[in-house]
Amino acid sequence: MSLTAPPTLPERNSPRPTAHRSGRWTAGSCAGLVVAALIAGCSWLPITRRPATVTCCPAPGVDTHGTTAPLSGDSLYQIESSWTTDAGQPLKFKALRGRVQLVVMFFASCQYACPVIVHDLKRIESALPADVRAQVGFTLVTFDVARDTPEVLRTYRERQQLADPRWTFLRGTPDDTLELAALLGVQYRRETNGQFTHSNLITLLNAEGEIIHRQVGLNQDIQETVKAIQTAVR
Repeated sequence: MSLTAPPTLPERNSPRPTAHRSGRWTAGSCAGLVVAALIAGCSWLPITRRPATVTCCPAPGVDTHGTTAPLSGDSLYQIESSWTTDAGQPLKFKALRGRVQLVVMFFASCQYACPVIVHDLKRIESALPADVRAQVGFTLVTFDVARDTPEVLRTYRERQQLADPRWTFLRGTPDDTLELAALLGVQYRRETNGQFTHSNLITLLNAEGEIIHRQVGLNQDIQETVKAIQTAVR
Protein backbone atom coordinates (compact mmCIF):
# COMPACT_ATOMS: atom_id res chain seq x y z
CA MET A 1 0.00 0.00 0.00
CA SER A 2 1.12 3.58 -0.40
CA LEU A 3 0.44 6.91 1.15
CA THR A 4 -0.92 9.82 -0.82
CA ALA A 5 0.64 13.25 -0.41
CA PRO A 6 -0.76 16.56 -1.64
CA PRO A 7 0.68 17.90 -4.91
CA THR A 8 2.20 20.85 -3.06
CA LEU A 9 3.82 21.19 0.32
CA PRO A 10 1.31 21.38 3.20
CA GLU A 11 0.52 24.83 4.52
CA ARG A 12 0.20 25.61 8.22
CA ASN A 13 -2.48 23.45 9.91
CA SER A 14 -3.05 21.43 6.74
CA PRO A 15 -4.06 17.76 7.13
CA ARG A 16 -1.43 15.08 7.25
CA PRO A 17 -1.10 12.52 4.45
CA THR A 18 -3.73 9.74 4.50
CA ALA A 19 -3.01 6.10 3.81
CA HIS A 20 -4.76 4.30 0.99
CA ARG A 21 -4.97 0.61 0.46
CA SER A 22 -4.30 0.56 -3.24
CA GLY A 23 -2.55 2.48 -5.94
CA ARG A 24 1.10 3.42 -6.34
CA TRP A 25 2.93 6.57 -7.21
CA THR A 26 5.10 6.87 -10.26
CA ALA A 27 7.71 9.41 -11.20
CA GLY A 28 5.23 10.87 -13.68
CA SER A 29 2.45 11.33 -11.14
CA CYS A 30 4.83 12.94 -8.66
CA ALA A 31 6.55 15.22 -11.16
CA GLY A 32 4.47 18.17 -10.15
CA LEU A 33 6.06 18.12 -6.71
CA VAL A 34 9.47 19.08 -8.03
CA VAL A 35 9.93 22.84 -8.06
CA ALA A 36 11.20 24.22 -11.34
CA ALA A 37 13.72 26.51 -9.75
CA LEU A 38 15.30 26.04 -6.33
CA ILE A 39 18.32 27.77 -4.93
CA ALA A 40 21.14 25.24 -5.31
CA GLY A 41 21.64 23.22 -2.15
CA CYS A 42 19.73 25.63 0.08
CA SER A 43 15.95 25.71 -0.37
CA TRP A 44 13.62 26.66 2.43
CA LEU A 45 10.22 25.11 2.99
CA PRO A 46 7.41 27.12 4.59
CA ILE A 47 6.44 24.18 6.78
CA THR A 48 5.61 24.13 10.45
CA ARG A 49 4.14 21.24 12.30
CA ARG A 50 3.16 21.23 15.93
CA PRO A 51 4.87 18.31 17.73
CA ALA A 52 2.37 15.75 18.85
CA THR A 53 2.33 14.25 22.32
CA VAL A 54 3.31 10.61 22.13
CA THR A 55 2.19 8.19 24.81
CA CYS A 56 4.85 5.66 25.70
CA CYS A 57 3.96 2.04 25.80
CA PRO A 58 5.74 -1.16 26.95
CA ALA A 59 7.34 -1.51 23.52
CA PRO A 60 6.76 0.73 20.48
CA GLY A 61 4.48 -0.96 17.96
CA VAL A 62 3.55 -3.79 20.31
CA ASP A 63 0.42 -3.93 22.45
CA THR A 64 0.19 -5.34 25.97
CA HIS A 65 -0.64 -8.77 24.60
CA GLY A 66 2.57 -8.89 22.59
CA THR A 67 0.96 -8.61 19.16
CA THR A 68 1.90 -6.05 16.54
CA ALA A 69 -0.44 -3.08 16.70
CA PRO A 70 -1.88 -1.79 13.40
CA LEU A 71 -0.29 1.33 11.93
CA SER A 72 -2.31 4.54 11.88
CA GLY A 73 -3.32 6.27 8.68
CA ASP A 74 -0.66 8.91 9.36
CA SER A 75 2.24 6.45 9.46
CA LEU A 76 4.86 6.62 6.73
CA TYR A 77 5.54 2.96 7.46
CA GLN A 78 2.43 2.13 5.45
CA ILE A 79 4.43 2.55 2.24
CA GLU A 80 5.64 -0.78 0.91
CA SER A 81 8.77 0.37 -0.88
CA SER A 82 11.96 -1.68 -0.60
CA TRP A 83 15.37 -0.12 -0.02
CA THR A 84 18.99 -1.22 0.02
CA THR A 85 21.32 -0.35 2.89
CA ASP A 86 24.95 0.65 2.58
CA ALA A 87 25.72 -2.94 3.60
CA GLY A 88 23.90 -4.15 0.48
CA GLN A 89 21.01 -5.62 2.48
CA PRO A 90 17.33 -5.19 1.50
CA LEU A 91 15.17 -3.27 3.95
CA LYS A 92 11.49 -2.36 4.06
CA PHE A 93 10.88 1.17 5.29
CA LYS A 94 8.57 -0.16 7.98
CA ALA A 95 11.53 -2.08 9.44
CA LEU A 96 12.47 1.23 11.09
CA ARG A 97 9.35 0.96 13.24
CA GLY A 98 9.83 0.83 17.00
CA ARG A 99 12.42 3.60 17.34
CA VAL A 100 12.09 7.36 17.01
CA GLN A 101 13.76 8.34 13.73
CA LEU A 102 15.29 11.49 12.31
CA VAL A 103 15.02 11.20 8.53
CA VAL A 104 16.83 13.29 5.92
CA MET A 105 17.32 13.07 2.17
CA PHE A 106 20.75 13.84 0.70
CA PHE A 107 23.31 12.70 -1.86
CA ALA A 108 26.86 11.59 -1.22
CA SER A 109 28.63 13.90 -3.68
CA CYS A 110 26.92 17.03 -2.31
CA GLN A 111 29.56 19.60 -1.43
CA TYR A 112 27.58 22.19 0.50
CA ALA A 113 24.16 21.58 2.02
CA CYS A 114 24.31 17.85 2.75
CA PRO A 115 27.45 17.96 4.92
CA VAL A 116 25.76 20.72 6.94
CA ILE A 117 22.60 18.62 7.32
CA VAL A 118 24.69 15.69 8.57
CA HIS A 119 26.49 18.04 10.95
CA ASP A 120 23.12 19.23 12.24
CA LEU A 121 22.13 15.61 12.89
CA LYS A 122 25.35 15.11 14.84
CA ARG A 123 24.61 18.23 16.87
CA ILE A 124 21.17 16.88 17.73
CA GLU A 125 22.60 13.50 18.66
CA SER A 126 25.21 15.08 20.94
CA ALA A 127 22.57 17.22 22.67
CA LEU A 128 20.48 14.20 23.69
CA PRO A 129 20.92 12.55 27.09
CA ALA A 130 22.56 9.14 26.74
CA ASP A 131 19.42 7.21 27.68
CA VAL A 132 17.38 9.09 25.06
CA ARG A 133 20.09 8.92 22.41
CA ALA A 134 20.09 5.13 22.57
CA GLN A 135 16.42 5.11 21.51
CA VAL A 136 16.82 7.35 18.44
CA GLY A 137 17.72 6.33 14.90
CA PHE A 138 19.13 8.47 12.10
CA THR A 139 18.09 7.56 8.56
CA LEU A 140 19.67 9.13 5.48
CA VAL A 141 18.07 8.40 2.09
CA THR A 142 19.88 9.34 -1.11
CA PHE A 143 18.37 11.21 -4.05
CA ASP A 144 21.18 10.02 -6.30
CA VAL A 145 20.04 6.46 -6.96
CA ALA A 146 22.25 6.19 -10.06
CA ARG A 147 25.58 6.96 -8.41
CA ASP A 148 25.08 6.33 -4.70
CA THR A 149 25.63 2.59 -4.66
CA PRO A 150 25.90 0.71 -1.36
CA GLU A 151 29.68 0.99 -1.69
CA VAL A 152 29.49 4.76 -2.12
CA LEU A 153 27.16 5.09 0.86
CA ARG A 154 29.41 2.88 2.95
CA THR A 155 32.39 5.09 2.10
CA TYR A 156 30.34 8.16 3.02
CA ARG A 157 29.46 6.60 6.38
CA GLU A 158 33.13 5.94 7.06
CA ARG A 159 34.18 9.44 6.01
CA GLN A 160 31.56 10.96 8.32
CA GLN A 161 32.57 8.57 11.14
CA LEU A 162 29.04 7.22 11.59
CA ALA A 163 29.78 3.64 12.51
CA ASP A 164 26.98 3.38 15.08
CA PRO A 165 24.27 1.01 13.74
CA ARG A 166 21.61 3.54 14.77
CA TRP A 167 22.64 5.42 11.61
CA THR A 168 21.02 3.91 8.50
CA PHE A 169 21.89 4.75 4.89
CA LEU A 170 19.39 3.83 2.17
CA ARG A 171 19.00 3.94 -1.60
CA GLY A 172 15.88 2.95 -3.55
CA THR A 173 14.32 3.06 -6.98
CA PRO A 174 13.63 6.46 -8.59
CA ASP A 175 9.87 6.07 -8.03
CA ASP A 176 10.20 4.99 -4.39
CA THR A 177 12.62 7.83 -3.72
CA LEU A 178 10.25 10.38 -5.25
CA GLU A 179 7.31 8.96 -3.29
CA LEU A 180 9.15 9.19 0.03
CA ALA A 181 10.35 12.72 -0.75
CA ALA A 182 6.77 13.83 -1.45
CA LEU A 183 5.52 12.35 1.82
CA LEU A 184 8.33 13.98 3.79
CA GLY A 185 7.75 17.33 2.07
CA VAL A 186 11.18 17.31 0.41
CA GLN A 187 11.61 18.79 -3.07
CA TYR A 188 14.58 17.99 -5.29
CA ARG A 189 15.71 18.18 -8.89
CA ARG A 190 18.75 16.84 -10.71
CA GLU A 191 20.72 19.46 -12.63
CA THR A 192 22.57 18.96 -15.90
CA ASN A 193 25.89 18.86 -14.05
CA GLY A 194 24.76 15.85 -12.00
CA GLN A 195 24.24 17.84 -8.81
CA PHE A 196 20.87 18.26 -7.08
CA THR A 197 18.94 21.28 -5.92
CA HIS A 198 16.91 20.26 -2.90
CA SER A 199 15.12 21.21 0.28
CA ASN A 200 17.05 21.13 3.53
CA LEU A 201 14.75 19.36 5.93
CA ILE A 202 15.12 17.13 8.98
CA THR A 203 11.94 15.17 9.75
CA LEU A 204 11.23 13.55 13.10
CA LEU A 205 9.09 10.40 13.12
CA ASN A 206 7.75 8.82 16.26
CA ALA A 207 8.16 5.08 16.81
CA GLU A 208 5.07 4.44 14.69
CA GLY A 209 6.35 6.41 11.71
CA GLU A 210 4.15 9.48 12.17
CA ILE A 211 5.62 12.93 11.45
CA ILE A 212 5.73 14.88 14.71
CA HIS A 213 8.27 17.62 14.01
CA ARG A 214 10.26 19.24 11.19
CA GLN A 215 13.44 21.30 11.31
CA VAL A 216 13.77 23.44 8.18
CA GLY A 217 17.04 24.95 6.92
CA LEU A 218 20.72 24.70 7.76
CA ASN A 219 22.50 25.47 11.03
CA GLN A 220 19.22 26.05 12.82
CA ASP A 221 18.62 26.12 16.57
CA ILE A 222 18.17 22.47 17.51
CA GLN A 223 16.46 22.92 20.87
CA GLU A 224 12.91 22.44 19.60
CA THR A 225 13.98 19.28 17.80
CA VAL A 226 15.71 17.95 20.91
CA LYS A 227 12.60 18.67 23.02
CA ALA A 228 10.38 16.91 20.47
CA ILE A 229 12.64 13.84 20.56
CA GLN A 230 12.58 13.71 24.34
CA THR A 231 8.79 13.98 24.36
CA ALA A 232 8.49 11.18 21.80
CA VAL A 233 10.85 8.85 23.63
CA ARG A 234 9.50 9.45 27.13
